[in-house]
Amino acid sequence: MEVWFIILMRMDIHAGILTATILALLSAIFIGRLGFRSIQAARKLTFYKLRKQRFSVGWRLVFYALALLACAFWLPFYGEPIAFSYFPPSPTATLTPTITLTPTITLTPTITLTPSLTYTPAVTDTATITPTPSVPIGIESVFQSNVTPDPRVYFSIQFSNESNVFPTVNPTTVFQNPVGHMYAVFTYTDMVIGTQWTALWLRDGQLLHYETFPWDCEACSTGGSGYTDWNPAPDEWLPGNYEVQIFAGEVWAGSARFLVQGDAPTAVASHTPTPTLTFTPTTSPSPTRTP
Repeated sequence: MEVWFIILMRMDIHAGILTATILALLSAIFIGRLGFRSIQAARKLTFYKLRKQRFSVGWRLVFYALALLACAFWLPFYGEPIAFSYFPPSPTATLTPTITLTPTITLTPTITLTPSLTYTPAVTDTATITPTPSVPIGIESVFQSNVTPDPRVYFSIQFSNESNVFPTVNPTTVFQNPVGHMYAVFTYTDMVIGTQWTALWLRDGQLLHYETFPWDCEACSTGGSGYTDWNPAPDEWLPGNYEVQIFAGEVWAGSARFLVQGDAPTAVASHTPTPTLTFTPTTSPSPTRTP
């Protein structure tokens, strides 16, 4: 028992829900099998009272098996959002890589000259700090909602180019061209109804696509799952580092990155240009005078 407790403590919420689903499904199969065996054995008994007891036990086991089976189907869709509402995850800070300077080769002169003047650089290069993601002013100007978001709001994002359902189908962070239709499937917690929701799609820091609207999913309460997608032309999937940033109002609620490798497909011309004939003027010979 202690071993199982330690294993469950080391799991995250997603892995715990998946483990509970598998255990419930296996338990339902095992208990249902015992129930059917008890019912079959009861039919062979001669005494009415014993047969009735065996039937009662068998049907009770079958009922328990159906309840566990329903629980196994319910957990993958609703278990994780409910768990997130009680144990909200905290955003993980993204580490900013530091720039490593490559030393240059220093030539050793044969004659050392004594400098007469020492030059002091007027400007010293200082490493800049990566700012917290924010909504561009142009997008913020079209906001339709003034609802104040919960500062604890958080979105967890995974990428797939196969489906927009949750759990995410074959999630990954590296895609090969042609990419096609991309889905950013997410789970969220502490989302207030009516808050302005914004998703930004960027490549190497440049904004490519966005969507923003008031959050009106009243049936989702404060936790659940959803997706944002982008389906550009195939030749727009240039190789590079892509990032999706999600905001609740002006509050940064989560972001994730993925990599696209390989050259983008070449755009096909919609029509064939028609050749244009160009006429070259020809000079006529001038008349010759007869003396």
